Amino acid sequence: MSPASPVALPESPESTLSGSLPADADAAPGSGQRGLWEGAQEEGAQDAPAQAPVARPLDDTQVADWLHAHPEFFDQHADLLAEVRLRHPHGGRAISLVERQVLVLRERNKALEARLADLIRIGQDNDAIVNRLQQLTGTLLRVTDPASLPAIVADGLRERFSVPQVAVRLWGVAAVAAPYGDEVSAGMQRMIEEMTQPYCGPASHPEAISWLPAAAVPGDGPDAAPGPQADAALQTGSLALLPLRLEVDGRPRTFGVLALGSPDAGRFQAGMGTAFLEGIAEVASASLSRLF
Repeated sequence: MSPASPVALPESPESTLSGSLPADADAAPGSGQRGLWEGAQEEGAQDAPAQAPVARPLDDTQVADWLHAHPEFFDQHADLLAEVRLRHPHGGRAISLVERQVLVLRERNKALEARLADLIRIGQDNDAIVNRLQQLTGTLLRVTDPASLPAIVADGLRERFSVPQVAVRLWGVAAVAAPYGDEVSAGMQRMIEEMTQPYCGPASHPEAISWLPAAAVPGDGPDAAPGPQADAALQTGSLALLPLRLEVDGRPRTFGVLALGSPDAGRFQAGMGTAFLEGIAEVASASLSRLF
């Protein structure tokens, strides 16, 4: 073979497919040009089987929600009910599902009975308050001397409603006996006039506290000397202030206040219901309006 003679090369497989290769057939990977070998890789990747999704375990809430949404499950698998065994809530022994259901219903029934007993007690207490309010109303209607009304209102609240400390203060009313007509500061009058409902809460109004008489100490005789325990019992722990109003020319006019005090800090609490206190204030206002 002479040096000028061409060397014959074996024919490549690619050349037999199309007779000639495109210009980018030898493009290197990552060069931005797509060669034939890259197309073959992509086709092979498409034919690869997809991975199955990983199953996540269900939590208690999901199981409960599913059973709640599919109550027919136990109809279709009734045999499971006989096989379910649960722990006794008050012991370690296993019990059947039916037994556990009975225990749950029994506990729920006890809770409902206790709630019903509370509602009955509250209803009885409310009935007693309504009866006392009616009795106080009757007493005030039978009063023939209007000048005695402030004292009768205060005594009625102490005796019928067991309020240890009661004070009545009126302003703008002529010829009212002391202490009911004693001077009330302009600031206190303004605060009472701006009230939209009775105040209940801590005894944090010094002027109102100064109106309240000393509360009786249980078990003390009229001649008993006050001691340290008596002094503590006479302290006002909670306070209620009830505005006294009447309608004048279609507009409400505030002319006084009822101050109720108790050594018990929980007797008059912020946020408590005031429907009965408002009823007491309405009855007192109607009776005391006879002073005008």
